[in-house]
Amino acid sequence: MALFEAIVSDTGHRRYDVKNPVTLESIGQFDSATEEEVRAAVVRARKAQHGWAAKTFDERAEVLWRLVDTIVERQDEIVELVMRETGKARSEAVSMEVMAPCMQISHYAKRAAKYLATSRRRPTGVMRFAKKLTLIYQPLGVIGLITPWNGPVALAANPLAQALMAGNAVVHKPSEVTPFSAVLLKDLTVAAGLPEDLYQVVQGDGQTGAALIEAGVDKVSFTGSVATGRKVGEACGRNLIPVTLELGGKDAMIVCRDADIDRAADGAVRGSFFNTGHYCCGTERVYVPESIYQPFVDKVVVQAKTLRQDEAGDGDVGAVFWDKQMDIIEAHMADAKEKGAKVLVGGERNRGLSGYFFPPTVVVDVDHGMDLMKSETFGPIVAIQKVRDEEEAIELANDSAYGLSGNVWTQDLDRGEALGARIRTGSVSVNDIAVTYGIPEAPFGGVKESGVGQVNGEVGIRGYCHLHPIIVDTTKKAQGGYPYTREGADGMQKLIKRVFGNRFLRKLFV
Repeated sequence: MALFEAIVSDTGHRRYDVKNPVTLESIGQFDSATEEEVRAAVVRARKAQHGWAAKTFDERAEVLWRLVDTIVERQDEIVELVMRETGKARSEAVSMEVMAPCMQISHYAKRAAKYLATSRRRPTGVMRFAKKLTLIYQPLGVIGLITPWNGPVALAANPLAQALMAGNAVVHKPSEVTPFSAVLLKDLTVAAGLPEDLYQVVQGDGQTGAALIEAGVDKVSFTGSVATGRKVGEACGRNLIPVTLELGGKDAMIVCRDADIDRAADGAVRGSFFNTGHYCCGTERVYVPESIYQPFVDKVVVQAKTLRQDEAGDGDVGAVFWDKQMDIIEAHMADAKEKGAKVLVGGERNRGLSGYFFPPTVVVDVDHGMDLMKSETFGPIVAIQKVRDEEEAIELANDSAYGLSGNVWTQDLDRGEALGARIRTGSVSVNDIAVTYGIPEAPFGGVKESGVGQVNGEVGIRGYCHLHPIIVDTTKKAQGGYPYTREGADGMQKLIKRVFGNRFLRKLFV
């Protein structure tokens, strides 16, 4: 059964019905915005943005502080809606969709003024004696925000807060799998006092997202699959607008021979099962040296067997959020088993529950000839491969089209950092699961097919701005000018030889 499907509409819109992945009952319907409606939303947003950009950082921050207040007051409403849309465990709905947005929004409300402060600099070289340089961060205008289904509030609230604090307006196209969380987020911003047209939600499918890119936005922030990310990047290239692409991952976990095995096993379980494995920087591959392989596997199996699933959402691992993702998970498992993988825990859909549940699964005897180790699975699976040593683990970790995040487990922290630096990926954690996105100061983004650009921290928020230099001449008369003379050219050459022909003066001068 499809969890969202097209139904007949009498309005001329593309209409969809959305179902709960736990009960398979309808939770609501929505109409996709037309191209005209998307363009109109961008026009309204641009009008609202002018007044917002004129506000001070403190004035913008006050609205965001009120937004945090509103989220705290209405957290039960957020949790219940997210659970209906996604089927995720209650504890993860609280931590990911309430706690994380509160932290993210608060971070930028407090620090945006510092990150985007105007700076004045003295130019180097010959210009130092005649020019003054001022650098101003100017908002881009209207941001097109396209977000995924695995974190419908958190992965929208974070870029929204950054774009707003930078002085922009936002038009948001959420995933068609989780459309109602965005409606609630919009309602929360209005309750907090954000101008009505400054943040708008346009519901829809891929056609709606394509229309948003063509509607005159000044930047696109996209989080989603590699396949869709390619289309978004191509469209932004045609329209000559900047874009950040936070795409898929196939994160590797490297367990060193000196690792605390109990701690590493716990990390493998948390990193692979969190959010039902629907986590772009979740652990999808685990490499363990043969000297500690069996005790590590044994501990992972013991932990995985204790995890609970239920339809109330009070268990440890929730439902699979989308039926198409269930198809991918099952296909990867079938391919792995056909090629010789051994399932120690789980491995097949949980038929004891009514909805889309796949149990916590542990698989061994895997290799890179299997889809499970090469393509993004995005499900609750620990796939463990035995290796000779850490060198082979590094080689295998880098044998991937993806490069979003990864983690290294060792008691030698310096060595952990050194090994982490050799993994060709966007970020690495040592003795922890991938937590980069949860640390607002840390730039987050992938390499290879995992994305383009970085979000978060000062790098991320500055990406919603144009860095505008203003250069002022400080002399009292014009410098140089026409007509050119031979004497002037000869004098310039002598100056070049005197200054740049002498290494000491060259370094001093620049």
